[in-house]
Amino acid sequence: MLTTSRSPMQALTHGRMRLPVIGSPLFIISNPDLVIAQCRAGIIGSFPSLNARPLPVLEQWLQRLNTELTAKDAPYAVNLIVHKSNDRLLEDLALCVKYKAPIVITSLGAREDVNAAIHAYGGIVLHDVINDRFAHKAIEKGADGLILVAAGAGGHAGTTSPFALVQEVRQWFKGPVALSGAIATGDAVLAARAMGADFAYIGSAFIATHEANADQRYKEMIVASHADDIVYSSLFTGVPGNYLKPSVRNAGLDPDHLPEADASSMNFASGSAAKAKAWKDIWGCGQGIGAVQEIVSAAERVDKLGREYDAAKARILTDEPVPA
Repeated sequence: MLTTSRSPMQALTHGRMRLPVIGSPLFIISNPDLVIAQCRAGIIGSFPSLNARPLPVLEQWLQRLNTELTAKDAPYAVNLIVHKSNDRLLEDLALCVKYKAPIVITSLGAREDVNAAIHAYGGIVLHDVINDRFAHKAIEKGADGLILVAAGAGGHAGTTSPFALVQEVRQWFKGPVALSGAIATGDAVLAARAMGADFAYIGSAFIATHEANADQRYKEMIVASHADDIVYSSLFTGVPGNYLKPSVRNAGLDPDHLPEADASSMNFASGSAAKAKAWKDIWGCGQGIGAVQEIVSAAERVDKLGREYDAAKARILTDEPVPA
């Protein structure tokens, strides 16, 4: 009898997921209420560790997640900013180790010691990258999987087409891959799978949910906006990203004539007031928001994605072949 061994990521998620989707960690916005709702709906929920302020709050959040989520729910993930300006990294990492966070998403830097600490308790590390070069570096440093942040993703995003990025990475990497970039429908989730990704990575669509810790005006702006309402700029954090033009205008700036920031201005320190203000007043968002037409619960959003995903699969399977 033939047996097929599962990878650690497959073993962790087997039988626990309604859809191959990871809810991306949203700065300020992701909180335990949103993560728990996502996990119970059957997708991986995640949050940035820096959302839990001050540091003791992170321990409270991890205790709550470990208590309220069960083996029937999808696992959760914690996002660690590995950039040198994050002065809370080692303390946050220690709490992830203490509470055995199932998945850790690392961003803005790959470190072997961070990966080793997570692997020591059996945790899985996914590292987000914007190109193939950074993908190689992440795997060389010990990451288990990759999150490909392609063109059109909300917040900090790359400029490479998702088709090209997945294609290049899959030429050499066979491990877990999640794809980010304008994914807001079940059809797009299926497309990501068809392209070679294991998971779709969705953020902006979950901002417009009841559980999200976002300004009501932010949620309403997402519902009212489309891809043309997104501007790509490095001005606000020093790293290029996608933002809602109306929020830029509300801050007194012209979104069509923004200066570029010096890379030296990049700051992800845990106490960075400038970064928090940028994300509080200048609202990050991806190009897929034209599909987001109402504010609903996270469970309803996942259910809609699931119906669309199933319908897309059925449609493809029953389509007539293209004539030769």
